[in-house]
Amino acid sequence: MFDSLLKKIKKCIKEYYKSIIVAVVIYIIFMFPVNYYIITGGGIMEVGDRIQVENSYKAKGSFNLAYVTEIKGTLSTYALSYILPDWKRVKVSDYSYDNNESVEDINFRSEVDLLNVSSYAIKNAYKKANKTYTVLNTNLYVYYVDPETDNKFHVGDKIISIDNKKIYAAEEYRNIVNNHKENDHIKVKIKRKNKEKEIDTMIYRNKGSLVTGIYINSVDTYKTYPKVKIKFKNDESGPSGGLIEALDIYNKITKKDITKGLNIAGTGEIDENGKVINIGEVKYKLLGAVKNKADVFIVPNGENYRDCVKLKKKKNLKIKLIGVSSFDEAVKKLNLI
Repeated sequence: MFDSLLKKIKKCIKEYYKSIIVAVVIYIIFMFPVNYYIITGGGIMEVGDRIQVENSYKAKGSFNLAYVTEIKGTLSTYALSYILPDWKRVKVSDYSYDNNESVEDINFRSEVDLLNVSSYAIKNAYKKANKTYTVLNTNLYVYYVDPETDNKFHVGDKIISIDNKKIYAAEEYRNIVNNHKENDHIKVKIKRKNKEKEIDTMIYRNKGSLVTGIYINSVDTYKTYPKVKIKFKNDESGPSGGLIEALDIYNKITKKDITKGLNIAGTGEIDENGKVINIGEVKYKLLGAVKNKADVFIVPNGENYRDCVKLKKKKNLKIKLIGVSSFDEAVKKLNLI
């Protein structure tokens, strides 16, 4: 029976080998992965669809996140990036801190970055609007693991306690480590993939400081009045929408409509103090805003703003540019339109 099946397979291969070769070649050309992301263009997304505020004020216009279209590189898209003028190659390694990191590590950091800027957006918007907000809880995540250390942390681990002492801030973690000596061991309880486990962790000395070989990122969640809920889709991540999130939240909790009926697009990371930080691929985001008929494009001052001014002049783009260095400045300039 086996011999009969083998003969049939050999006969099939002999008769259709050309088609099989063509299929393999097509697969290699179109599907074989390369260590690049391909930036293929930009667009905008109304952020109000992702942010819900209880009893919010209505806006005549809209706030829109500017984004880039990014696909995992294959041999075909990699080749096309040399032909098509608006396609750009970005090495996967540009997103990682070292060669040991996986795509999952990179993606997790992008997810945490989104959680962080969403938290900062809430804090800045409610503070400026004089609305009530308090920290409900703080989650501590392992953001990066030094490959030179021998500790068993993974990027994405949620830190719960040290030596059975629950901790609530990254500063607490650092203080506990600093109260020990080099080569001491501590027991860190973490949650990984919804399962708790305890890691025996050695303390190292690095450039004069005591460390455990990880970088921690803390994410605050807030209790607010009125209530606010931010929910992005699983494939939406990264920090560059923080400014627009803050503006949309602020507009929903204050009577004055700062959109003034305009479709406002923009980009820019925001920190907990309201500082607006430059981001990458701003040219693609501006072109996406123009393509989708935005009236205004808000962009971080500095290199981002200069690049947008040059592109607007070069392509004669019909859109109003606003450069800002802080959330407060963004609100002020929108009020002056």
